[in-house]
Amino acid sequence: MMKIAEPKILSIAAMRAERDRLAAEGKELVFTNGCFDILHRGHVTYLTFARNQGDALVVALNTDASVKMNKGDGRPINNEEDRAYVLGSLRAVDYIVYFSDKEPKDIIAQILPQVLVKGKDWAHYVSGREVVEANGGRVILADMVPNRSTTGTIERVLAVYGQKGKE
Repeated sequence: MMKIAEPKILSIAAMRAERDRLAAEGKELVFTNGCFDILHRGHVTYLTFARNQGDALVVALNTDASVKMNKGDGRPINNEEDRAYVLGSLRAVDYIVYFSDKEPKDIIAQILPQVLVKGKDWAHYVSGREVVEANGGRVILADMVPNRSTTGTIERVLAVYGQKGKE
């Protein structure tokens, strides 16, 4: 039986070595990050777009502690291992690294991707932009799929099923 996600999950040091190997072959590594808590169409569209900006895509996945720091105590819905497994099953995702900071600028500085992709909803501030551009890389802002978000999904589930457990 083929394992899906496990080989895609790398340490930061191993990811940097992989980035250097790709660069030696003339290939570009694309970097993006996020929680990817409840995967939806917006996520898949975004990740596919990101992957198409270079030769390989690494997703820096917020750890559970980092998600709580950014989204509050009710999140994540799915733990980091489950989120990584689901992400790892996507064809667009070549590598996954965990990060536990509030934002990814330090991990970006360690990996040094040639391309950094963020959603246009982050156009006001792209963490890591300076280090990528200072090293000759580029930052690309992706269009967002309207009305697709994890928060929106959670709200719809609660609206439909939220009262069921109270009966």
